[in-house]
Amino acid sequence: MPSTDLIAEPLSGSPAGAVYADRGTSHFDILAVIMCAVVILSGIGAAKGVYLGTIPGIGFSIITDGGFFLFPLAYIVGDIITELYGPRAARRAIIMGFATSVLAALCYWVIIALPPFPDDYGLAKQAAIELALGPVWIVVLAGLAGFAAGQSVNSLILSRMKQRTGERGLLARLFSASGAGELVDTIIFCTIAAAAIGITTPRQWFEYTLLGFVYKVAVQYAVMPITAAVIRHLKRTDPTYRDRLASR
Repeated sequence: MPSTDLIAEPLSGSPAGAVYADRGTSHFDILAVIMCAVVILSGIGAAKGVYLGTIPGIGFSIITDGGFFLFPLAYIVGDIITELYGPRAARRAIIMGFATSVLAALCYWVIIALPPFPDDYGLAKQAAIELALGPVWIVVLAGLAGFAAGQSVNSLILSRMKQRTGERGLLARLFSASGAGELVDTIIFCTIAAAAIGITTPRQWFEYTLLGFVYKVAVQYAVMPITAAVIRHLKRTDPTYRDRLASR
């Protein structure tokens, strides 16, 4: 007769004999998946340069990339993760974003390397894919470097301020951390990604970097009351957070 120690007890609601790990009550997995999706889509979109015209009178060109509208969301999600689960969980989410971005870049390389149909349509599609996805690895590299540095600064400021103020001063933490993190991220990303996007002069780089920083920070500041409301809601609904708060 086999030892009863080796027979797993079935969990409530699961088939007899089936054993599953507890997924937990945390919202971290959902937030991390959102961050990974945003990082991957931003890398694809950012390979396209976007020209929105020139500001009359000063001649300032409005230059950005195709992922500009997405990337602030990654920082918003990063703020939520850091505030709820701490800097260690934020680093884990960043690493997950890195891994999925690298995997995406490798997949693009394989897709490009696979032989196309030899007809005119197949060759035209191959050329289009090479043109669209070929530079993405540079954007992914830029995104990894910028996001690692920026999110690290963002997470450090957010967590250090929370250690001093506790649950108070949430908006102040978000304001301070977002601006510093986005500045570091934008400078690094724009410097590395400029060649892939088609930026060739120092003036274009400056216009691209300045607009990118101002836009990202403006979006984060504009939705900060919503971000704070989401954080407060998740704090109320996450039983582990409530338990640890009550046990202090």
